[in-house]
Amino acid sequence: MKGFLAGALCALVIGGSTAAFAQGPSAEDQIRYRKAGYSFMAWNLGKIKEQAIDGSVAFDAAQVQAAANAIAGVANSGMGALFGPGTDKNVGSQVTNVKPELFQNFPDVAVLGNNLSTAATRLAEVAATGDQAQIRTAFGELGQTCKACHDKYRKR
Repeated sequence: MKGFLAGALCALVIGGSTAAFAQGPSAEDQIRYRKAGYSFMAWNLGKIKEQAIDGSVAFDAAQVQAAANAIAGVANSGMGALFGPGTDKNVGSQVTNVKPELFQNFPDVAVLGNNLSTAATRLAEVAATGDQAQIRTAFGELGQTCKACHDKYRKR
């Protein structure tokens, strides 16, 4: 599960704009906020995985839908703005797992971000139906979009 969740966290790396804030948070805070977003997304992915994929927890359609909506919300939140100047390296107490190549390939990152947004939105739409088979398929598709980013742009 840990490996999958790490791949799924890619979703947050590329969701939204890649422009830095004009008068926004410091580089250290940008890293802190995006890591918090990844953690929140991982927690929600874990809830779906336990209920709709592994079956290790009883399926609760309302919980799965809420988790999918949270994932879609984060994926569509504009997290790309948290990849501003100076966030390509560790800052203060914040360690980044982003490879420097991400900051040199924003057009590719934008494509990956759009793929993430689409897959996360699709998962939320499918979760609203409560159909576990469709949820499993959409969850796998989302995982692949995350993996595509992590394979290119995540250090570990």
